[in-house]
Amino acid sequence: SFAVDDGFTYEIPDNLPALEIGDVVRVPVGGRTLRGWVISLGDEAPERPLRAVVSRSGTWGVFNASMLGSLRWVATHYVAPLSTVLSRCAPPNIPRAKPKDAVSEVDVPTGPLTAWGERQTRSGRTRPGYVLSGDPLSATLSAVGPVLASGRNVVVTAPTVVEVADVAERLRRALGRRVLTATSQDSAAVRTVAWTKLARGTGSLVIGTREVAFWGANDLGLALVLDEGRRGYKSPQTPTYNVRDVLRRRSTIERFPLLLTGAVPTSEAVAAGPEMIRARRRIWPLVEVVDRSSEHESHGIITESVRRAIAGSGESASVLALVPRRGTSYRCVRCRTLRRCPTCDAMLERDGHCPRCNASSSACDHCGGTRFEALGAGVRRIVEDLGRIFGSDVGPTGSGRRISVGTERDLAGLAPVDLVIVVDPDVWILAPNYRAGEDALRLLVRAVLAAKPGRGRRAVVQTSIPDHPVFDALRSGDPMPFMTSIIARREETGFPPVGELIALETDAPDAHAMLADAASEATLLGPASDGERQRWLIQGADLARTRLRLRSAVGTLRDGGFRVRVDADPIDL
Repeated sequence: SFAVDDGFTYEIPDNLPALEIGDVVRVPVGGRTLRGWVISLGDEAPERPLRAVVSRSGTWGVFNASMLGSLRWVATHYVAPLSTVLSRCAPPNIPRAKPKDAVSEVDVPTGPLTAWGERQTRSGRTRPGYVLSGDPLSATLSAVGPVLASGRNVVVTAPTVVEVADVAERLRRALGRRVLTATSQDSAAVRTVAWTKLARGTGSLVIGTREVAFWGANDLGLALVLDEGRRGYKSPQTPTYNVRDVLRRRSTIERFPLLLTGAVPTSEAVAAGPEMIRARRRIWPLVEVVDRSSEHESHGIITESVRRAIAGSGESASVLALVPRRGTSYRCVRCRTLRRCPTCDAMLERDGHCPRCNASSSACDHCGGTRFEALGAGVRRIVEDLGRIFGSDVGPTGSGRRISVGTERDLAGLAPVDLVIVVDPDVWILAPNYRAGEDALRLLVRAVLAAKPGRGRRAVVQTSIPDHPVFDALRSGDPMPFMTSIIARREETGFPPVGELIALETDAPDAHAMLADAASEATLLGPASDGERQRWLIQGADLARTRLRLRSAVGTLRDGGFRVRVDADPIDL
């Protein structure tokens, strides 16, 4: 509840040790005793008698005064109750004191970021760095050594549990037992030990999923975000935080260095002005783009060029054929032009309706044709199509076949292959989403990087729009000109990172007037109805004051028994 954001005031009895900000305590609330967090201390005598704190839990707090400033920003920015944010900092079990481990020497190979890590350790700079690399762990490992050697801790985030396990294995080969993991699949005891190591300043490294962005209050020496543009870093529950933004704010307030990494940075990361660090000139290997629109006759789902690439890879070569999970694109039978909205350029549905701008078109915008054919297919159909040529060598990912067919969700933890085929990624590029272009490039690069490095290993992408700027960026091996152009185009629409957005959903029938008052200094769009719920979009150059007003409106709606979901900085629009 927003109603208790200011907290309750209690007396500290003489039999309790001195309390500090961030301590976990047990306090009386009504007829119950509940857990709470100390957020302020004072010596002024109260005007009336106060109830006393019952007990202190554990031996140290879960945050400190400087981290509390970061947490208050998170609560305000994401329109979330402060208590919900504070609970993110605590381990599953109450932390207990243990003897401090001795800090051993760290034998990490030196690299391009060794000097960067040493400089950050000495100066405590707060400007984030961004490492552009197809293998961000290898590129940034040399920055970790100086921090750990100084006895300070490092927190590393990875997008999925599978990738946490893979990265942890690689880190342990270099750093040994000082590497710990913290994911939802680890037990409460394991996660509490990892949390405790971060809190004690033992020269340890904890790698976990997005939850660890709220850990490490006392002696954090470096935060490292691997592949920062991945959607797994955005929390779907309140607060709908993004790991990148939480750690960026923490690094500024709490003064520890932050390294973001990835082959394709988000527009938000680029606009924030980090120190850009390149591992090499080309961020990813060369890619062959096959123009499907130049076919003179239909060859089925897979083009003849792609079939020849698979056949020429060798009988023992491993091949991954990647198909989009959702969406189908259509092209004109007469001129073979991809069907796109003439108003906003998004992909049209089968009936000619545009899901982005609600326009409609019954004929081809290029030649006027009225007959269209579907492109792309699911995993099963691609397996069948390739199976007619390559027989039993073809199967879905996980089948152990030489030629595997999968979707983008199979890329996490995938072993490198000799040849990568991406089948009709146009549905990614033309998706009804303002982030479609940068998301598509990021997915394509992840697929390209699944190919093993070395002579004869390559990636082939089959598309009907080879001249799209996404493919220009893909061929170049450099994402920065493309990302710069995206930020320039966002200035015309006011979308992030130039402006700010908040999406709000509720089942309250009469919420519009209340939300209009809260968003009086911004633009309120909606509502759009979705069954029992209604959805609004709040847009503005700076929504700081609007966020404060929304807290009151959302609190009133929830107190009235209605469900409200606030998605600050939404990525799906």
